[in-house]
Amino acid sequence: MRRLGCLGLGALLIAALAIYSVAHMWGGRGPLNRSISVQIAPGSSLAAVSLQLEKAGAIASADRFRVLARVFGSSAPVKAGEYRIPPRLSQADILKVLQGTKTVQRFVVVPEGYPSVMVKQVLDRTAELTGTIESPSEGSILPDSYAYQRGESRAQMVERMQAPMTQYLAQAWAKRKPNLVVKTPREALILASIVEKETGKPAERRIVAAVYANRLRQGMMLQADPTIIYPITKGKPLGRKILLSEVRAVNAYNTYAMTGLPAGPICNPGRASIDAVLDPAQSKALYFVADGSGGHVFADTLEQHNANVVKWRAYRLQHGI
Repeated sequence: MRRLGCLGLGALLIAALAIYSVAHMWGGRGPLNRSISVQIAPGSSLAAVSLQLEKAGAIASADRFRVLARVFGSSAPVKAGEYRIPPRLSQADILKVLQGTKTVQRFVVVPEGYPSVMVKQVLDRTAELTGTIESPSEGSILPDSYAYQRGESRAQMVERMQAPMTQYLAQAWAKRKPNLVVKTPREALILASIVEKETGKPAERRIVAAVYANRLRQGMMLQADPTIIYPITKGKPLGRKILLSEVRAVNAYNTYAMTGLPAGPICNPGRASIDAVLDPAQSKALYFVADGSGGHVFADTLEQHNANVVKWRAYRLQHGI
């Protein structure tokens, strides 16, 4: 009896050690020595995912992972998406990652004022996207951060960037102030693109919009420098001073050689610039010039403006600009 008892105790110890070994195998450090990304396709089975993990080096054995997952893991399904798996992650934690919602977040950022040619460059440089595109229609993209998944097409990204602009412009136009100088959403978008390019200070947008609205009402030229540059670079930085010949150039955009709005937007304006055009400041200002702080000083008359220009030139000379 004593021998049988010892044998039984030994069997229990062996079983306990086996269970502990298996549990440690499931929850212990994994074989990965570096972080990797794993893309799980929609509808993937646990067997298919196990083979994918083994091939990626995240687990040692697909068969063992599948068995242990069924014994020790949750019955929740594996979710499609791209996942980041850090080094030495256990099989237990890998399964939790794939059953959760913490997929890799990838974003394309379109800053306010980006022209469409630069939006195309951003998408072209995003290696995880597929397919080719032409430059989107100028002003059709709403600047923002856009999430995407590996393998998504660039054309799909453009569509997802354009839909919010269409929606926001329609909503903002419906809430516009009365008696505006712009008569259509298209005109509002064009003027907003100029406002976007003319000031980087949020507090100035509404008064810059007022300046241009006042000029349009009086039949004055807008004389916005960015409209000279747009036909030359399609909105990209010029990288040098504007030439006198370019100031005088007659085309559909140069507002130094024409009255009224240019033929189209000169960039993709953000929400705040659209709002500014549809609710400009109450101001009689017709002129503005840089003030040396990144902002501008505004004037109602040409005499005031000329005095401000003299101050600006003195500031530039003093600071070697």
